[in-house]
Amino acid sequence: MTKGNINVSVENIFPLIKKFLYSDHEIFLRELISNATDATLKLKHLTSIGEAKVEYGNPKIEVKVDKENKILHIIDQGIGMTGEEVEKYINQVAFSGAEEFLEKYKDTAKDSGIIGHFGLGFYSAFMVAEKVEIITKSYKDEPAVRWICDGSPEFTLEETADKTERGTEIILHIAEDSTEFLEEGKIRELLLKYNKFMPVPIKFGTKTHTLPLPEDAPEDAVAETEEVDNIVNNPTPAWTIAPSELTNEDYMKFYHELYPMQFEEPLFNIHLNVDYPFNLTGILFFPKLSNNLNIEKDKIQLYQNQVFVTDEVKGIVPDFLMLLRGVIDSPDIPLNVSRSYLQADGAVKKISSYITKKVADKMASLINENREDYEKKWNDIKVVIEYGIVTEEKFAEKSDKFTLYPTTDEKYFLWSELEEKIKPNQTDKDGNLIILYASNADEQHSYIQAAKDKGYDVLLLDSPIIPHVIQKLETSKDKISFARVDADHINNLIKKDEPVISKLNETEKESLKKYVEESINDKKFTVQLEDLDSTDAPFTITQPEFMRRMKDMQATGGGGMFGMGGFPEMYNLVVNSNSEFAGQILKTENEEEKAGLIQYALDLAKLSQNLLKGKELTDFIQKSYKQLEK
Repeated sequence: MTKGNINVSVENIFPLIKKFLYSDHEIFLRELISNATDATLKLKHLTSIGEAKVEYGNPKIEVKVDKENKILHIIDQGIGMTGEEVEKYINQVAFSGAEEFLEKYKDTAKDSGIIGHFGLGFYSAFMVAEKVEIITKSYKDEPAVRWICDGSPEFTLEETADKTERGTEIILHIAEDSTEFLEEGKIRELLLKYNKFMPVPIKFGTKTHTLPLPEDAPEDAVAETEEVDNIVNNPTPAWTIAPSELTNEDYMKFYHELYPMQFEEPLFNIHLNVDYPFNLTGILFFPKLSNNLNIEKDKIQLYQNQVFVTDEVKGIVPDFLMLLRGVIDSPDIPLNVSRSYLQADGAVKKISSYITKKVADKMASLINENREDYEKKWNDIKVVIEYGIVTEEKFAEKSDKFTLYPTTDEKYFLWSELEEKIKPNQTDKDGNLIILYASNADEQHSYIQAAKDKGYDVLLLDSPIIPHVIQKLETSKDKISFARVDADHINNLIKKDEPVISKLNETEKESLKKYVEESINDKKFTVQLEDLDSTDAPFTITQPEFMRRMKDMQATGGGGMFGMGGFPEMYNLVVNSNSEFAGQILKTENEEEKAGLIQYALDLAKLSQNLLKGKELTDFIQKSYKQLEK
């Protein structure tokens, strides 16, 4: 048996770093600024516990572009390094200084905000640079040193008198294939993308500041200007501040800072803050959605200690909350791993569950605090809530506390309130609760009115995913049945113990059905004779509830979120055998006139269901005008 150590050659590591360490080469700037931030926060911690006998002051990180000489500088005023520390942290690949620092000061540095974990971030510089220099001076009373490496295993390390103040300067000699990173516009874009909310101020160039005029200045006085540091980031974004210290205006300001091109105000926000069993902060905003399921997703930004990680949060954030906007920040999320890793990570899954619970709790508190305001916003948030009911079981379990069911009379009910209201009147002889609903108040107006005339309540459930919500409710609750108000005649949907007495005998009914079937001659329609009230419409078109739901689900997704296969057009033509019109058909002896009456009544029924189109509609209008002329 032979035992030994696998020898990893540095000559092989650098090409791998350049090609495979990160999917996007632009990440190098994020990594180097993260290192500079760590260096600054380490110094802050050491001064706070009295170990570093220096003045912390107001340090910043500076980024400078020297396009002429093809050099990029990243300069910090942090802890710095001694020559020995450069040997230890830079020359030993994957030896993380941040990891060691956190271990050494684990009792006091837990909340210091230090980012790094893997020790590979610095080497991302070689993805864009042909040579890298480090000039650094420790906060300790030791000389500054300069480290130089051209991407080969060889380096030089020597003392230098070029740096007299503490901190580190990284100098990147940009390679020919990466000269885009010498453009100020590109660097500014990356700083705003990855470092917009870093906890240490980042200077990139200067800007002109106009000095205020003294009160006694003459009218023609010209204000003087001065150049000041151009700080490109916000070191204290709203999610890092306690909710008690923020006003609604602060939240709105932060929303527009995140989304400067969004002019519409969000409806409300949810401030996340948890420190057990994982650390997580953030703010989620509910935009105005209405019935829009096609709103742009991937608007939630994921951060790690204020460092941008990704805005592709599918699998990290529950699917139904992808419709929201905002920020989630957790130090438990690694910076430099793939999205697929994030989706499989145990901490990330816990975060997803926590966010679901937090949103449910927030909804419950909002409706309890101001029911009237919540009802006003319902139509703009219902898609998120209903999507959550369908896709997240734990969210669905809590949803009865904040899900509203509006009626066509614009009244809103929680589930418990709804059951109490309709049970006395909308329970069939088997004890099942029949919930009538409409999906379009205008198109189904005649059906709604017919139901209301009989004393029934009709819900208005018009979001695009309502068929799936209904299916979920029917399977999760006992003795509940939903029926769209035009699914069948009301007398059939809610069967009472006292049937309506028929005016026709069986022979007359058979003749009536035969006349109607022969006249319409359309396989899409199944003729049903019903003994209804004489005041009910003579012809009513309904659609079998199951078939209609399947078609609705098909329309919801079309191969997308809930996509299903195609379904044929099938309708019921309910003929009211107790109507005067039924008697008129039986009395009419002229076969052509009889067929004309039936077709005209069918066209009226089709018109009420928006089924009369094209040539049929044109013919009906012309026929109606001729009828007026008579």
